[in-house]
Amino acid sequence: MIPEAELKAKVKELGERIRNDYRGKELIVVCVLKGAVVFLSDLIREIGPDVDVKLDFLAISSYGVSTKTSGVVQIQKDLGTDIQGKDVLIVEDILDTGLSLAYIKKLLGERGPKSLAICVLLDKPERRKQPVEVEYTGFSIPDKFVIGYGLDYAGMFRQLASVCVAEPIDD
Repeated sequence: MIPEAELKAKVKELGERIRNDYRGKELIVVCVLKGAVVFLSDLIREIGPDVDVKLDFLAISSYGVSTKTSGVVQIQKDLGTDIQGKDVLIVEDILDTGLSLAYIKKLLGERGPKSLAICVLLDKPERRKQPVEVEYTGFSIPDKFVIGYGLDYAGMFRQLASVCVAEPIDD
């Protein structure tokens, strides 16, 4: 669906936008594990040294081994950083129904950050059940189950360099 070269170009563009918005500031980048870790690694290198990037991680689950979200968000690992009064950027691999990101944004917003923005690599707008404001979006994609570049099916296929459509699997 999205070849490696297109991913690299888009990540570079997103990194430049974030760098311009946060130049000279400290930015706490919160990676939503596990799917966003590949995107995060490339993105923070593109943000570059003009922004003081500090990392933290949040692990959630709403899929299990299914290709469809359950809609129930479970926090598996919470932040280890106090974000009160800080600029925070949530980095997520995919925005689907919006339920998970809305939950995360509310959870982190209650912790009193100075600012709270979201960066997603992929957006599936036709699947949205809850609106979520996203400041940085890579690609808008159709309602297909995708794997690669950090996205998985049952923990597999994250290492693929491109974003690929997975064949339908009965579940």
